Amino acid sequence: MSRRFLGWELAIVLGLSLGRSAVYAVLRLIERLSLAPLAEQSATVQSSRSRAEFFDLSYQVLDSLFALFPVVLVCYLFFLQGMNPFRRFGLDLRRPVRDLSLGVGLFLIIGLGTLVVYGLGRAAGITTEIIPADVGEHWWTTPVLILAALRHSLLEEVIMIAYLFDRARRIWPRASIWLIILAAALLRGAYHLYQGFGPGIGNLLMGIIFGWIYHRYGRVMPLVIAHLLLDVVAFLAFPLVLQLFALA
Repeated sequence: MSRRFLGWELAIVLGLSLGRSAVYAVLRLIERLSLAPLAEQSATVQSSRSRAEFFDLSYQVLDSLFALFPVVLVCYLFFLQGMNPFRRFGLDLRRPVRDLSLGVGLFLIIGLGTLVVYGLGRAAGITTEIIPADVGEHWWTTPVLILAALRHSLLEEVIMIAYLFDRARRIWPRASIWLIILAAALLRGAYHLYQGFGPGIGNLLMGIIFGWIYHRYGRVMPLVIAHLLLDVVAFLAFPLVLQLFALA
């Protein structure tokens, strides 16, 4: 498969997923800066879609399912090339103990760093007040938020790390691995800029760490686990975590 073909494929996949999100996030940041200081604004990650419970549940579930189609597309493209994407990406259960221990370790390190960056960003006035989830309290709220966390972890780590690294190495075989890591991290930071500069910087650093871990171990599963835990805690217990961090 030619490098030109792979380049177009990469552009299409990013245009359908996180590349598009980055463009909207940058535009949203520019709009925010034109309206009021970032410190006076808020950004909601997961919000209610309807006042009617049934429709809110339906929208929430469908949002998560449809958002995963770029991941399905990437896996399908690899299957067409005669490769097993789950084995190639390390998105399987061959090494559960190491994947889980590394994922939990990353969760603790990145989680603490995220709180520090968020606190500094708020103090400096370059970060909005982040509201991870603003969804009505229903019997389905917790599982739907966990599903959303799984969606984010799979979409970001499979697309931004496993897929992007594979394609970048094949399109630019002489490129330094650190150039690939930095490019992926910059894109990760860009699609979080709608929350302000602080989250953009924090996610850039997270992308560098995650990129190096993937390069070192060749498995995306620990990154998915860490990201899943980060989002689950953010969606379900963010105010409590902030209070505990403030008291520490």
